Amino acid sequence: MTMSTIRKMPIGVQSFEDLRRKNFLYVDKTLYAFKLANLGKVYFLSRPRRFGKSLFLSTLEAYFLGKKELFKGLYIEEAEENRAKNEGTEAWTQYPVLYMDFNVGRYDEPHSLKSHLNIVLSQFEEIYGAREPEEESAQRFAGIVQRAYQKTGKQVVILVDEYDKPLIHTMWKDAALNEIYKTILKGFFGVIKTADQAIRFAFLTGVTKFSKVSIFSDLNNLNDISQKPDYAGICGISQKELLETFRPEIEILAERNELSYEDCVSALKKRYDGYCFSYGTEMMYNPFSLLNVFDGKQFEDYWFATGTPTFLVNYLKD
Repeated sequence: MTMSTIRKMPIGVQSFEDLRRKNFLYVDKTLYAFKLANLGKVYFLSRPRRFGKSLFLSTLEAYFLGKKELFKGLYIEEAEENRAKNEGTEAWTQYPVLYMDFNVGRYDEPHSLKSHLNIVLSQFEEIYGAREPEEESAQRFAGIVQRAYQKTGKQVVILVDEYDKPLIHTMWKDAALNEIYKTILKGFFGVIKTADQAIRFAFLTGVTKFSKVSIFSDLNNLNDISQKPDYAGICGISQKELLETFRPEIEILAERNELSYEDCVSALKKRYDGYCFSYGTEMMYNPFSLLNVFDGKQFEDYWFATGTPTFLVNYLKD
């Protein structure tokens, strides 16, 4: 494979638009995006860090913004056209999208979470306006959803990445602050249920679901797909996807490590496919590890070096 034919590995790329416009290699997950968007309304997905959650959220964002050109040649391109034809509606409808990323920030101080929410909500208020009586984060969020619905005439799409970052960050360091954060987030996410009429779709992701601490008690209509068989392959790479998408990279890796193609596939399976998200479904490869092994041409512990599950380690210690 010459320099001109080497394919670009999207290591660290979390923007679907950036990935598609810059011709990075992409394993088509748009079947899942289409199913979720058209079969239900409010979802939750838990997956380990660096497993593709942010990229999948970005894919949903592009779909709900009607960016048809980004989906050329993918499953959803034809599926969306057929859906519109069968339902007698327009394809690629553009909705107001509220995207919130809780990865940003350290959450060390009592004001940290409120400060983060203020920044996010202020950006939405620049677009959809604000009302002076709305002071608390939940009140402002509810107001934004309603005004976005009224101004655009379209229901709102809410996408939340790593909702649990503030909780995990404080869980073992500051129990009192952790309780404060739980209270704030409980009211904040409860808006998704109370504003149901104005919401077209909502999707929340995290490393874990804090069901036992009632974060979602006010949002009890969530469909948790984390361990449902139909969505086991929503993030990560299956054996079929590995062989169909990465054959040129496997051949180069095999040659560089003096392995046959079959032995190289076996080595990849032994080292990187140790994830199963639903009983009876196939094992999934960690995408971050696969992309890095194909880029670096050597077998190493790529995910563990950057995505160590501190939460799990501390939980086991406790």
